[in-house]
Amino acid sequence: MNPILYARRIVLSLAAGAALALAPVSPSKAAAKVQRLVSPGGIEAWFVQDATVPLIAIEYSFAGGSAQGPKDKPGVAFLVSGLLGEGSGDFDSKTFHERLDRRAIELRFRATQDRFQGSLRMLRDNKDEAFHLLRMALTAPHFDTADVDRVRSQVIAGLRHQTTDPSSLATRKFLEIAFGDHPYGRQTNGTLESVPTVTVADMKDYVGRVLAKDTLKVAVVGDVDPDTLGKLLDNTFGALPAKANLVPVPEIEAAKPPQRAFVPLDVPQTVITFGGPGVKRSDPDFMAAYVVNHILGGGMSSRLVREVREKRGLAYSVSESLHWMEHSALFIGNTGTRADRTGDTFDAIEKEVHRIAEEGPTQKELEDAKSYLKGSQMLALDTSSKLAHELLLYQHDQLPIDYIEKRNAIVDTVTLDDAKAAAKRLWGQGLLTVIVGRAPQAAAPSAAVPAPKSD
Repeated sequence: MNPILYARRIVLSLAAGAALALAPVSPSKAAAKVQRLVSPGGIEAWFVQDATVPLIAIEYSFAGGSAQGPKDKPGVAFLVSGLLGEGSGDFDSKTFHERLDRRAIELRFRATQDRFQGSLRMLRDNKDEAFHLLRMALTAPHFDTADVDRVRSQVIAGLRHQTTDPSSLATRKFLEIAFGDHPYGRQTNGTLESVPTVTVADMKDYVGRVLAKDTLKVAVVGDVDPDTLGKLLDNTFGALPAKANLVPVPEIEAAKPPQRAFVPLDVPQTVITFGGPGVKRSDPDFMAAYVVNHILGGGMSSRLVREVREKRGLAYSVSESLHWMEHSALFIGNTGTRADRTGDTFDAIEKEVHRIAEEGPTQKELEDAKSYLKGSQMLALDTSSKLAHELLLYQHDQLPIDYIEKRNAIVDTVTLDDAKAAAKRLWGQGLLTVIVGRAPQAAAPSAAVPAPKSD
């Protein structure tokens, strides 16, 4: 999440923002209406026409993300995401934001490891101006000195805060261990050393190489007809370069467990981040891994919550999830506890991970997880914004356009043997673990588990 953009958008109309967020869509009806639209100029989009409310939500992305930034200057993509909406075309930053605010248009940009993404929300009657402002932001950003200095200062302030935030430190260290010198091992928002060195030329080079039509993916949900949408897409994206100039990113498997690291930090609560190699979205075993992962760490009924929170009272929350990228995959979990209970907490997590790896889930756990995952899909698609976001993710994952209809049947195909095999594959090697907190003796695991090494 880009804190700069969220701070800048706080002045948007709350009533309009609430309407945009809550625009209802029926998932079952939306699934049947998803269509592949190709504009006269060749811009392709997944589109759901929905006139329930007079709103339009668009999600779009370009391949590249932070992995396309210079190796010695992590944070370029993040800075670009904070500056595209800070003045473009004929408008300086102040005027650009006034135009957005006057029409309650919500425009955001964000950089992930693999993608440079954006979203646009508007009332139907404001669509022409909304798409025009997006076009200017993508094709004619200013990068004025005052705006660059202001945004850079905000990013640096955030990075300084992260030096005392245990969760941020744990995540950063975990990625370093998992991926080393690979682009996935770098922080998306950069470092205190790199961000001051990023130049306007670096950002313009990134925009010129990454924002191109050949990697563009678009999802649109809302009250607009196909012909009108086609023209809007051409007017918005048609002037972008035809082809991106991307640096190849190598495939990588996360470092093999077990490995541990300790980061000293004088804070009341110790943070434990744990994980290891995961399963890519294209892997045939992905759905089995997804289901069994829910059993271990996905929600308040998970095994980890039961063992760590409910039985032992060691932490308020503990969770674990799958995270997949273009060129690798992880499972990653997190919890926080008192420094003097770090050993007991880690011990409980490790024992439960070992147990499910060796024994797998029960049949009842499997059926309960499948039932929950099928039902929760309805909630995941209950607004225009959520549906557009999900349709974009399906495109990233190279799933079929009717995947919404097929998903629950795919969940149902997971057998107990599939789930047991996936559990063994995910957790059979143990854990990569990072502990951030007070002195090592206070954060050491119990006697049965070797203490983490400081580095």
